[in-house]
Amino acid sequence: MGDRGFASASTATANGLALALAPGLAPDGPDPRPSFFHGFATEPQLVARGLLTLADLTATRYFKYTPTTQRDPVLTAHGDRLRAEVFSACNSVYARLDLLASGLDGGEVSHGTTNVDLGLATRQALTSVGRAELLHLDVGVDGLALATPERTEFERPVEMPARWIPAFGNVAELHRRLRLAFELDRAGARALLHSLPATTAAGASGWLTPTPTGARLAPRRTAGAVHVQGLHRLAALKRLLPHVHGLAVYGPADGEPGATAVEVALPHARLLLGLTVEAWRGFSGEGSLVAALAPPDVAEHAALLSALLAFEPVIDVDRLQRESGLSRTQTESGLAVLAASGRVGWDVRTNAHFHRELPDDPARVTRDHPRVRTARRLAAERRVAPGDAPGDWLVAGGTAAAPASYLVRIADAGSRCSCTWQLAGGRDRGPCAHVLAVRIVMEENA
Repeated sequence: MGDRGFASASTATANGLALALAPGLAPDGPDPRPSFFHGFATEPQLVARGLLTLADLTATRYFKYTPTTQRDPVLTAHGDRLRAEVFSACNSVYARLDLLASGLDGGEVSHGTTNVDLGLATRQALTSVGRAELLHLDVGVDGLALATPERTEFERPVEMPARWIPAFGNVAELHRRLRLAFELDRAGARALLHSLPATTAAGASGWLTPTPTGARLAPRRTAGAVHVQGLHRLAALKRLLPHVHGLAVYGPADGEPGATAVEVALPHARLLLGLTVEAWRGFSGEGSLVAALAPPDVAEHAALLSALLAFEPVIDVDRLQRESGLSRTQTESGLAVLAASGRVGWDVRTNAHFHRELPDDPARVTRDHPRVRTARRLAAERRVAPGDAPGDWLVAGGTAAAPASYLVRIADAGSRCSCTWQLAGGRDRGPCAHVLAVRIVMEENA
């Protein structure tokens, strides 16, 4: 973070993280108590419903539906937009609402990040906002204030769930692999949203397939189709139906089932929902970043890049590489560490990273990713040795009382390991610790 001090100390507990806000990034110089935005929404009802959509989503467990009381979006100001992000209570859905500067009036959007809870009184105030009613927003280090002509509600910063940090990192990496599959116009988008099952419905699955008039759920894969497991996880978008101008569907580049994302276009705004490959799987456990986090020097690269970030809504990776003096590979690995710390996200529309400011905690890389910790230990203890055939490696694992040996095979088509974790179906959650240990040793010997 360089010499930027925080307005207050960040605190961590077993269940959450209280954010400290970094001053000094405002356009007019250091400010120990920054206000990120102070002004009016030009589409007040849209903003109100967008925030309520996030509140609904973060209070819902979609696997074996259960409502909860958690409603606390992370708010980030990027200079040209306000972003609000949440995860569902089951961690299987990620949502991001982008309020563009064209939809904010009467104040300049500054820079910063905070985390607030949308309490009952605030949700009631948002529910009553009409299309032509004034809605004033004040977002800053002290929290979020919402005001209408009839009432004012204020929400102070709250503790962010600890598992959101690795979830942010996995979302960034999984969304990097997505590509635009198809787009729908206003009529097609609204027809699709109308057809979605209710949040409480059983999780329908199938191939979301474009048609001449919109999209339908098909049992078989066709050109341009994207597989969605748990279509009811998109039901929160129905609250925004009157405002939807279009819809974009993103899926894996290879067309196979995987993480997906759906983004609706709104007046001066966008709302994206990202889904895990299965409704019972949470983003925090996906392990999509473990391969990039394994090399021991990635933390140093991340620290160098961290000092160059400035709340960019679109991070210029070429600039970061040039100003840091790192190679392209080192720059990408450093960004992976920042993503794992929740400090870098990925926007599928711009196909680029963006910066959100969370407290710097390099130890999270090993604390939140035990496979990385185990792999580094195996490599440091020299438990990795070449096998008999080219591309084969032997990794000594287990304990002194119950030693075990694992065969790792490294090939261009991918890596395989004989361990129980990978044989039991963990392959789509990233490599196991033994494969990571081999790759660490291979890099050291290169």
